[in-house]
This record gives sequence, C-alpha cells and structure tokens, in this order.
Amino acid sequence: MSTADGAATMADPDPVARKREQRGWIWYDWANSVFPTSVVTVFLSLYLTTVAQSAAMADTALNGPNPCPNDDTLRNCDIIAFGLQFPAGSLWGYLLSIATVVQVVVLPISGAIADRAQNKRKMLGGFAFGGSAATLALGLVSGSNWELGAILFVIGNICYGASIVVYYAFLPEIAEPDERDAVSSRGWAFGYLGGGLALAIQLVLFLMHEQVGLEKGTAVQICFVITGLWWAGFTLVPLSRLKRHQPPAKRDPGASVIADGFRELGSTIRSARAFPLTLAFLGAYLIYTDGISTVANVAGQYGKLELKLDEETLIATILLTQFIAFIGGVVHGMVARRIGAKRTILVSLALWIVVLAAAFFVEAGQMFQFFGVAIGIGFVLGGTNALSRSLFSQMVPPGREAQYFSLYEIGERSTSWLGPLLYAGIGQATGSFRYAILSLMVFFVVGIILISLVPVRRAIEQSGNAVPTLV
Repeated sequence: MSTADGAATMADPDPVARKREQRGWIWYDWANSVFPTSVVTVFLSLYLTTVAQSAAMADTALNGPNPCPNDDTLRNCDIIAFGLQFPAGSLWGYLLSIATVVQVVVLPISGAIADRAQNKRKMLGGFAFGGSAATLALGLVSGSNWELGAILFVIGNICYGASIVVYYAFLPEIAEPDERDAVSSRGWAFGYLGGGLALAIQLVLFLMHEQVGLEKGTAVQICFVITGLWWAGFTLVPLSRLKRHQPPAKRDPGASVIADGFRELGSTIRSARAFPLTLAFLGAYLIYTDGISTVANVAGQYGKLELKLDEETLIATILLTQFIAFIGGVVHGMVARRIGAKRTILVSLALWIVVLAAAFFVEAGQMFQFFGVAIGIGFVLGGTNALSRSLFSQMVPPGREAQYFSLYEIGERSTSWLGPLLYAGIGQATGSFRYAILSLMVFFVVGIILISLVPVRRAIEQSGNAVPTLV
C-alpha cells in the first residue's frame, strides 16, 4: 500500500514489534472511554443544569422577575447567554448541539493535518492532554458559573473527537488486514472495561459522599478531576509505544500546516467520489449506529419513565452494561475470525432487533427482566461498533486514514438526531415509550439490508488495500 505521495503505509513487519504497538494502541481506548461515560453520560448533564439553575435563582434575587419556582424541578428557571433567554433545563441539549456543530468544522481539518504532517503520535498526545486538562478544570465549576462549565465541555468534547480521529487512523498502520478485526474488538472491549471501572470508583464516591464528609457537588467535582487524571495518565501508555509509520507529505514553500490541511481536505472531498462503495458502507453504518446510540442514550429514561425503576437500579444497569460490553467486544472479535467481519456485523444487528423486542415486553417494576435486556444491549454494544471500525479501515484509501475517519466521526454525530427524534415522536403520538423503543428496530432492519448490499471485498480492492482472508 502507498499514500498519495508514494510513502509506504504498512504495519511493522516484525510481529513482536507490531504486537507491542497494538497493545499500546489499545490502551487509548481504556484512557479515553472515561470521558463519554463519566462526564457526558452520567455526571455533567445534571451537575451543569444545577449550576445553571443556581445562576438563574441568583439572577432572580438581584434583578427581579424571572420565573423560578422554589421547588426541586426548577423547570422554568431562565438563564441568559449571548442575549438569548432560555430555561436552565434546556442548557445541556443546546450545549450538545453546539459541541457537535463545532466538531463538524474542526474534525475534518484536524484529520487532514494529521494525514499531511504524518505526526499522529504528537497530535494524539496534544488532543488527549488538551481534553484531559479541560476535564480537570471542570472540577473548578461551582456556584453559578455555568458559562465556564459550558466552555470547558465544548473544548473537552472537541479534543476528545479529534483524538479519536487520529487514534482510529493508526489502525491500518499497526495491524495487518487479517489482524484488524481482533485488534479493534479488543480495543473497544478494553475501553468499556476501563470506562466501567472508572465509573464504578466514581459512583462509590458519589453515593457515599455524606459518609466521607463531602457535599454532593464537591463529590461530582472530584469525579471530574478523577476523569481528567485517568484520561491523561493512561494516554502515556500508547504515546510510549506508537510511532511514525509514514514520512510527512511534501509541503509548498511558505505554506502553513493549516493551509496544507485545507488543501488536503479539498483533495479528499474531490477524490471521494472515486470510492462509492466506501461511501456506501459509511452510509449504512451511519444508519444503524444512530439506532445503537439512541438505544444506549434512552435506555435509562425508558427504565425510569416506562418501567418505573428506581435510580439505584438504573445506576447498577449502567455499570452492568459497561462490563458486559467488554465480554461482547471480545466475543465479536472471536466470531469475526471465523466468519468474517461483515457476517458478524449482520448477526449483531439481528441481535439488536431481538433485544428491542425483549425490551418491549419487560413488565413495569421488573428489575431482573430489565437487567436481562441490559445484558443483551451490552453484549452487542461494543462488538458492532468495533467491527464497523475495523471493516471501514480496510476500505479507506491509503494515506487518507485520518480524513476518512473524521468523516466517519462527523457523520455519526450529524445523524445522531434521527433516532431520538423518532423515539420522542412515537412516544408522544402513542403515549407509550414501549412503542417508541420498538420503533428503533427500523434502524437495524435498514442497516442489515444496506450492509448486505455492499460488496465489501470489492470495496477493499477499489480503495487500494490488501483484502483479508475473511471479510
């Protein structure tokens, strides 16, 4: 394989050195998973909303009328940002949308620069340490300074997404075609294990904050600090083992790295039309991954509102899913070695349909039935995405790995509104979240059909990559 400039793109021919680099690469899954798990999913949404509500109440006391009832919900507390007034409870949703839009702008350029400069190790470290520093600084957010928390989250989220793009781009460079499914699956599984372990430590602190003499807010701030230290500390492992595999592309005299990045991005967009099968696979992935992310994001709400389960049960379910996902990732890698990544993905998507059907029939208040569904979600959660990552890496034109993975990440984020919209719409129309959770089957049915139609072997050949024995 070769890059657009003719530089070799291949894994180290020495199997011992290659395995060492692969093991180091996997550790970044362990390092970064704590950010989406602990910060995005569990702690920051509620904490930042509480801080914003405090700001709204303070504003009410100082400046007069601002509907802000003195109760636990505080739904009508309004805050003001950039001249706009909106409820504090809406802050998190708007913040997620803003962070996504900013990533759509930043990630393609960072991917183009990574491919152009070919200094992925340095860029990975820069983004990882930048994101961990922003997360550490979240520990300073308290009182009513929600603006600081919002800015730090956007910075951390950008750094997280950019680091993932660079991290994924390493996969074709450190693993031979026949190794990638196993390496990607182990990395994804290891990530869920690391995220689950870190979350377990943080939840012990959070749930026992009174016993150790801490206020709830202080306990959450310490959890942010733990997350930042975890992310930065374990990133040192991959940085010590990953290396440069390609020389940098030739630069025009006087041109900056950023200018070269824009030029490289333009070239990639123009040439992408020559790889329609790669884009077809990406399109199919974006549909079923929207279903996956929606199920993961609404499972807690489904358990609370439809099944009437308590908060302790939902917390236990989050942890259970994390650790089962570790097992699922490993098993998916083992199955892919026997029947190929494409067939394993198809089986996994079929299992998603079974899991959603089971969720529909869970009776209200039945904790163990809900645990059974959580085990099913965890089993397919890690494996489906891990094999999609490795299979896509086979279809990426050599030398443009980071740019195509930036499209992979951006596409995933830009379509992630479809599933929640369908779920909310069906729930509103029927008055039941049971039919809403069932409606998400459509993403997996369509995913199965589209993936079945993609000639994966031909897509890999067209991209200029060696075809693995099993696909």
